[in-house]
Amino acid sequence: MDDDEAITRSLAGDLDAYEVLVTRYSAVAHRTAGLLGAGEEAQDVVQEAFVKAFRHLGGFRRDSAFKPWLLRIVANETHNLSRSRGRRADLAMRLGLEREPYEPEDPEGVAVAADGRSRLLEAVRRLPDREREAVVCRYFLQLSEAETAEVLGVRLGTVKSRTFRGLRRLREEVGRELLR
Repeated sequence: MDDDEAITRSLAGDLDAYEVLVTRYSAVAHRTAGLLGAGEEAQDVVQEAFVKAFRHLGGFRRDSAFKPWLLRIVANETHNLSRSRGRRADLAMRLGLEREPYEPEDPEGVAVAADGRSRLLEAVRRLPDREREAVVCRYFLQLSEAETAEVLGVRLGTVKSRTFRGLRRLREEVGRELLR
């Protein structure tokens, strides 16, 4: 069942159809919440996002894709969580960087790769919120610029400038070798 059919059936009251959407997008919603700062509360954020998405499914524009719409709700819920707790949560990230050409059992290679990932994660944590959100959506969640704009509720040019500034800061802080 594709998204459009699942949405149509969900609007008609078929909860099994909505479960298809939950199953399909749960993993990316959890990654999004974690990467945007929900930390240990990512499960709660995602659950609330799916509830809100279901409640507002009637207002969903059918000519748009469901995934960016849902991820925008997740991003908003994560932002609400961050505001309500009054501090920035640690990011619970999984990096999608290419591995160094070391054997997995090579202790030196494992240590070097772990150090590089740690430095990058720390640098991403220190980015200003808006730049971090753009970088996370583009490079950790692998969303297009258009999808990122929709998720963050900003214009395409804003995504481009925030991403550019975020990557520039990361290059300065982490070093060009790690980001190549």
